[in-house]
Amino acid sequence: MSKSLLIVESPTKARTLGRYLGKDFQVMASVGHVKDLPNNRLGIDIEQQFAPDYHVIRGKKKVLAELAAAASKADAIYLGPDPDREGEAIAWHIAQELKVGDKPVYRVLFYELTQKAIKEALAEPKHLNPSLYDAQQARRILDRLVGYQISPILWQKVKRGLSAGRVQSVALRIICDREAEIRRFDSEEYWTIDVHLLPGGAGTESEASVQFKAALHRVRGKAPEIFSEAQAASLVDALRGLDFEVRKVDRKRRRRNPSPPFITSTLQQEAARKLRFTAKQTMSVAQRLYEGIELGDEGATGLITYMRTDSTRLSPDAVKEARDYILSNYGKDYVPEKPASYKSREGAQDAHEAIRPTNVHRSPEQVAPYLGGEQLKLYTLIWKRFVASQMNPAVLAQTTVDISAGDFVLRATGSVTEFPGFTTLYVESQEEDENGDALAAHLPDLQAGQKLVLREVLPKQHFTQPPPRFSEASLIRELEEKGIGRPSTYATILSTIVERDYVTVEKQRLHPTELGWIINDLLVRSFPSIVDLDFTARMEKSLDEIESGKLPYLRLLEDFYRQFAGSVKSAETGMLNLKTLGFPTDIHCPRCDRFLHIRTSRNGAYLSCSGYPECTFSSNYERDEKGVIRLKGEQLSDETCDKCGRPMVQKRGKYGTFLACSGYPECRNTKAPSSGLPCPREGCDGELVPRSGRGGRRFYGCNHYPECKTVLWGQPVKKACPACGAPVLLEKQSKKGPTRWVCVNPACGFQLMAESDAEAGASRGTG
Repeated sequence: MSKSLLIVESPTKARTLGRYLGKDFQVMASVGHVKDLPNNRLGIDIEQQFAPDYHVIRGKKKVLAELAAAASKADAIYLGPDPDREGEAIAWHIAQELKVGDKPVYRVLFYELTQKAIKEALAEPKHLNPSLYDAQQARRILDRLVGYQISPILWQKVKRGLSAGRVQSVALRIICDREAEIRRFDSEEYWTIDVHLLPGGAGTESEASVQFKAALHRVRGKAPEIFSEAQAASLVDALRGLDFEVRKVDRKRRRRNPSPPFITSTLQQEAARKLRFTAKQTMSVAQRLYEGIELGDEGATGLITYMRTDSTRLSPDAVKEARDYILSNYGKDYVPEKPASYKSREGAQDAHEAIRPTNVHRSPEQVAPYLGGEQLKLYTLIWKRFVASQMNPAVLAQTTVDISAGDFVLRATGSVTEFPGFTTLYVESQEEDENGDALAAHLPDLQAGQKLVLREVLPKQHFTQPPPRFSEASLIRELEEKGIGRPSTYATILSTIVERDYVTVEKQRLHPTELGWIINDLLVRSFPSIVDLDFTARMEKSLDEIESGKLPYLRLLEDFYRQFAGSVKSAETGMLNLKTLGFPTDIHCPRCDRFLHIRTSRNGAYLSCSGYPECTFSSNYERDEKGVIRLKGEQLSDETCDKCGRPMVQKRGKYGTFLACSGYPECRNTKAPSSGLPCPREGCDGELVPRSGRGGRRFYGCNHYPECKTVLWGQPVKKACPACGAPVLLEKQSKKGPTRWVCVNPACGFQLMAESDAEAGASRGTG
């Protein structure tokens, strides 16, 4: 009896499905994509309607042969890769390669890997969706055109190994624009004034229990403008001599609603803020939770719904399950009268549900024994957010108190939680954590006309702050709000610009590197539309229109390439060449007074004289907090060139610092800086200097090479051997035993236990 064949992209997903489907199905995995464009060339025939030249990915011929063999024995083939554009492309390419003739080929979409959802999907199979595949193919072709036609120009003009991307370059521009805004920002001083007060006639209560804080709110009817310490001191003196009285008490009850269940972008943002996960890390962990986790006797079980979605919609069954759980575990006060529903963002495709647990009764505590640390953290986040989204709002009693004092009005605010609602389980984090003040959070019971006792007046100096640098979370939010990219692409965008060294992550914040600045500047000059936010957002909308069948994908490609081809041609000749000409700066050469230019080499960016080759000055540089270039300068050495007699200058290269002749390029002599470690070879007056061999392995050799070929594999120590008089010892470290110093002379055999690191540091060479 023949079986049906179900093909998915992941072995984990295949195991989970196989457990539910039993003997009627053979479940196999393609292990991701089976076809793609070639790596070594464009792979797009522009003259033939942008025809892509797809090839079977290296190593996938065997996989496809096994799938084809199984398909030949099956009575029907079901293609079940992930329910999105990328999954549709995988399904489409598998179908092309199977060549099953008249056998029925179906497309099945699994939004969650539960028994009910799987059976429903197989009971109503669909056909491959040409519009969804066209949308994926259009994106793939657009990205290939941009990446493979701009990147070679960057290789030619800057250095090899660089890349540009249709969306990654826009993300880089957003980061650079924010950094430029920060650098332009001029901080201004301002002051605030707080007072600490006590209710009059506080009785026997302790001051700590009734003392509260109020801020200066109005000065003669206007908002206070305090820009100097002298102004602040004048107001402080005035306040200290006044009587304080409660002018007005405003009490309001406020409802705080829960956040909607996660979509892809909000999951990435919240995981970044609460868990310090990168977007890539979040999606990788979520993929495992979706595809299935071994739960003891239950076997492989999908714990969450599909994690690539832009919809906050929830199935009625899931909502009912959550409401029942809340009633049983928290009580009827926490269950809303009507189920909570949430509106998705404008333009959302709404193809499938929000991200939620597949079974709310699988609490984090229950599944904890089966999950890794990262898996449990992310599952807990998803589970709590979903359950909390179906709970009643929190109710807060908020009080605002206005206080009169002469010509001044002060204001105190505080709130008390009357009913915690959803906050019992979950509270969404904020991008910038604010340090609350205990005195601001609690207010005593105050009444209009009540006299107050002044305890303290506290002026505080502040400085206006520039806009914050983007974190991964805030950049994802920015991309989403601007319509740049799609939730499924954010993780790749962020990881790419970091891996390319265009951006560094410092204390969870994204900083453009010098290389990132250079690349962004070149792209803005030569490809303004490619890095234009509105243009890129329109492209995303066009891709959505292709998916919905409203726009032929060839029209989008033709319209795009008509403009793009001209930009490529102009950039090939017009883009600044940083290997030769470089970016002009307003910094004068210290040798000849001509302007210095920023140029690049494989070791990074540097400054050199625009008068080259007449003037050979070059230097590393750095930027201050305003982005102003500071010349590091050539560090002159005490040594002179042993070939031409000119002074040597210290430079930094791939393997660290070295000395080079200041007469370059007429004299190209280089050598290692002095280490103070004498060569142990008898009769040689050279020094040991650090070098790197193949694979980067470090060793020490004589600086008189090739006349002296002394090589030492280890760290030399400037200590004479007490046994034979050799001028240095070698430090030897073992995994278990103590560090030893041994004589460099193999015939000597002397050794002793090394000194402590602090003592030994003074004895070792500087190399």
